[in-house]
Amino acid sequence: MRGIVCRGLRLELVAGIGIALAMPALALAAQSLPTQATMTAQTRDQSGRTQATVLVNVNGEDGLPATGGVAISDHGTQLAGAALNAQGQASIMLALAAGDHSLTAVYTGDATHQPSVSPVAQVQGQASTTPNFLVSVAPATLSLTAGQTGTIIASVTPQNSSALLAPMFVTLSCSGLPDQSSCTFTPENLEILPSATAPLTSSMVILTQAASSASAVHPHSNSVAWAILLPGALGLGGLAWGVRRRPWLQRLSLLALVGLVTSLGATACAPRYDYFNHGPPTNPATPSGTYTINVTAQSSNGVTAITNSTTMALTVQ
Repeated sequence: MRGIVCRGLRLELVAGIGIALAMPALALAAQSLPTQATMTAQTRDQSGRTQATVLVNVNGEDGLPATGGVAISDHGTQLAGAALNAQGQASIMLALAAGDHSLTAVYTGDATHQPSVSPVAQVQGQASTTPNFLVSVAPATLSLTAGQTGTIIASVTPQNSSALLAPMFVTLSCSGLPDQSSCTFTPENLEILPSATAPLTSSMVILTQAASSASAVHPHSNSVAWAILLPGALGLGGLAWGVRRRPWLQRLSLLALVGLVTSLGATACAPRYDYFNHGPPTNPATPSGTYTINVTAQSSNGVTAITNSTTMALTVQ
């Protein structure tokens, strides 16, 4: 017996030593990995405006691509964002104002990767001779749990508004949202006055939806069903008993049977019947993942339309 006890204690001691040695390795594996963000920016002239194409790449210390969202900043001010694809890359289009710009890519991190910032890319924006505007969002990345609501500030900055002959009205909208989510702007319309230079802002609220469970079945639903079935069944039984004595009751019983079946079928398929017996339908949650949301600003003078847009990254957990 003593030998068995000693062997058991020896096995427990060995197991304890093994767990103690494995704990640092498990803790190291659970830590998030450092990341490296790189960025390139190419500019081109488009209808008198400077358009920049920004390519971002984020990899972990293990060389594997990162996931989540990335934001583009200019002198520390966020302009746009996007979701990284399966290769840890994102492509973002920017409309730049006249002057010097110092662009950086800011990776926000995820459950297994640490945040990082790319080196600065210096680009030059050319002046425009026609009235226009730029649109940007801050913050350019937003993380929500399904059922939460988040707020983004959308800014519309006038460009060469001194050439305006009348106020310019800009309407904001968004697209690319995941299922079971929506966005609203307050205000939805902005007015750019001639010679205005200060940015105009609108509050963009993003709503997500949490999953809901079905409600309990109403207790009186069975009594309603029996109130219909029992009298009908008794009536049909009486008609069937009297068919042999009165042949004309055969047609009447057949019509009554058809009427009862039709009534029960229509009741069972009715929305009210389904609600009382099964409760309201469940609401699915907003699917988890990281999405690139398009924020569009559009203006029209009745002849030509001006459309500018930017993007942001929405992560739903």
